[in-house]
Amino acid sequence: MNRRSFLLGGAGLIAAGSLGAIVHAAARGAGADGAGGAGANLDIGAAEFHASRKFVRTAFGNIAYVERGEGPAALFLHGFPLNSYQWRGALPRLAPYRRCIAPDWLGLGYTQVAEGQAVDPDAQVGMILALMDQLGIDSADLVANDSGGAIAQLLLTRHPERVRTVLLTNCDTEFDNPPPKLVPVIELSKQGRFVDEWLLPWWQDKSLARSPQGFGGMCYADPAHPDDDAIDMYFGPLLSTDKRKALTHAYAMGLERNVLEGIGPKLAASRAPARVLWGMADDIFDTRQAQPLADAFGQSRGLRKLDGLKLFWPEERPDVIAEEAQRLWAAWAPQRVR
Repeated sequence: MNRRSFLLGGAGLIAAGSLGAIVHAAARGAGADGAGGAGANLDIGAAEFHASRKFVRTAFGNIAYVERGEGPAALFLHGFPLNSYQWRGALPRLAPYRRCIAPDWLGLGYTQVAEGQAVDPDAQVGMILALMDQLGIDSADLVANDSGGAIAQLLLTRHPERVRTVLLTNCDTEFDNPPPKLVPVIELSKQGRFVDEWLLPWWQDKSLARSPQGFGGMCYADPAHPDDDAIDMYFGPLLSTDKRKALTHAYAMGLERNVLEGIGPKLAASRAPARVLWGMADDIFDTRQAQPLADAFGQSRGLRKLDGLKLFWPEERPDVIAEEAQRLWAAWAPQRVR
């Protein structure tokens, strides 16, 4: 198959005045769906993002993360083959309302994986729990995209006491995991070829990466995305050494098994308010699964469809993430947090 087949696949109640203020600000800065405008000035630049990266030591390795804000924690879970830089727009917008933490997965981004450590979804859940423990977080709001959404569902159903709310964007679902367009990535990864044959050319030719035949055309609505800094941030660490290439391949291969099989009754039993936001131009994840996913949660707050947006739309529309996260967080009755 050609590259067109590729999958590159957050104390207390918020006052109504605060919610209204950010919604109004989002509308002023970016329009109803957060497009462009002055709001882009809020994004954390690449140099600042690098400078603010921290590491926490765990049995899984030294976990890289970026943090903004104070108060109850919100965890931002990125997609594949991205890293926490995906949330550079959401973090500063939501930092006034939460302690916003965006980690890099095992095998992706700047996390330093312990020797011999697995990087499959089960290991990622364990890593997030260890990260929360090390950072003194009893429970958190989750905001997730792509394969991060599958891990969020596992964390919610296996450790419901650690999750307050869940905001999911385009991601794996029980009946679309893995999506068919991920299969070529898995197969190339088994052969140790995916990183050099796909990511390397895009890293070397950023115009190609943004083209209809590239990473950008597949996963972003705006032809200017991803910009050069984002491409360097995402692909640079994955291409840095043979070990990092092998870890990227291992991450992809870890997505072959449907870890969400049978999760439906567990989602239905969940008491955490959950909301689904779905870019309807995504041709990697099945858009027909958006409504069933939203309906699966015992405390569903419904589905919002975003016309014209693709898989990695949260990177392009951080104002939408900020607006919807605050609405969802307002649905959670304050209990014990730290």
